Amino acid sequence: MFGCLVAGRLVQTAVQQVAEDKFVFDLPDYESINHVVVFMLGTVPFPEGMGGSVYFCFPDENGVAVWQLLGFVTNEKPSAIFKISGLKSGKGSQHPFGAMNIPQTPSVAQIGISVERLELLAQQTPVASAAVSSVNSFTEAQMTPNPSEAFIPAKVVLKWYENFQRRLTQNPFFWKT
Repeated sequence: MFGCLVAGRLVQTAVQQVAEDKFVFDLPDYESINHVVVFMLGTVPFPEGMGGSVYFCFPDENGVAVWQLLGFVTNEKPSAIFKISGLKSGKGSQHPFGAMNIPQTPSVAQIGISVERLELLAQQTPVASAAVSSVNSFTEAQMTPNPSEAFIPAKVVLKWYENFQRRLTQNPFFWKT
């Protein structure tokens, strides 16, 4: 149902189901991780009206699990990129994994996904420095035309650049005239 990706590592798809509606990925050597991508595999969608809260868990100096809300994924927003590099020393927040006895290893962090109602997801506030992003939110923000801005098609820029290179090879000083 879910996948997890850390730059320079293999994609993780073998999620541990720790409860009927809770899933966990282990992140070994978490101290070297800056960003993590959580995504739906596309094989099993969330039930109607449901989504998944995404949490980051790391052991504090006493080995106690500290859980922080990063954001969420849904059928409409099936992937998200989270910056976790600044979270490794922060305080925990309220989370649904509290009563579970999930083993915590000193250099292993975890990504937890809790399946919840969309109304609940909308009311949650992720930790501010998680810098949530997704492919969908990037394209919506970058590809929405703004009437006060002029857009130049990439094809036009590419043609200009090719002509510029061609003329530069024919006469290296053409641009000075």
